[in-house]
Amino acid sequence: MHPEDRVLVGVIKRKKDFKIALEQKWYRVPQSQTPKGIYMEYLALFFGGQAFGDLNGGIHYYARRTGHELATRLELLPDEPKHKNAHERYYKIQFRELQAKVPPILNTHKRRFAFIYTTWDRFISAKEIDDLYSQADHLVDRVFYVLKDAGYRPQRTWELAATQEYPAQTPTVRVLCENGEVIASVYGEEGIPIEDNFEDTVQKIKQEIEKQGGPIMLSTPLD
Repeated sequence: MHPEDRVLVGVIKRKKDFKIALEQKWYRVPQSQTPKGIYMEYLALFFGGQAFGDLNGGIHYYARRTGHELATRLELLPDEPKHKNAHERYYKIQFRELQAKVPPILNTHKRRFAFIYTTWDRFISAKEIDDLYSQADHLVDRVFYVLKDAGYRPQRTWELAATQEYPAQTPTVRVLCENGEVIASVYGEEGIPIEDNFEDTVQKIKQEIEKQGGPIMLSTPLD
């Protein structure tokens, strides 16, 4: 375990998926949510749903990743052939035995997320979900959800240091458009800089999206 090791936090919404994680030791992530691939050493599981009782609203388990492969949802869950995302492609992330996260990491401020990339040092010391984010990640998160709530289909990356296996990653938001893509980043390394003047930043992004012919309205599976 190294401080810069990468941890992917996924969301478990169904007891069936938790059973698969416990017994078969794999978890699925839509390929469209991670278009650049899967880069992580550990998987952590956040429970979202009243069906989980006391587990709801917290990260209670994690495991070391052993590998991953691409498959359709139907191949992963053949007993759900009529699901709307049956033919979408997913990463099947395989891992070792789940370990209990004690104490758990709680979503005290009810932060919205589909998944989170963080580092081992932030993960192991975190007490709540907000602790998993770097300052740059917090800024990107605000822009991401403003664009999402406005009807766009933004994608994002997280701030991650370079490791022996993976290159460094800059926190960005990007929107695929009819005539290209619009990128915004906290450090201004790519595209529009995300600055403290939050409203101006969002307005610049929206204006650039219109210049690029508007967003491509792709469907992004969530389960």
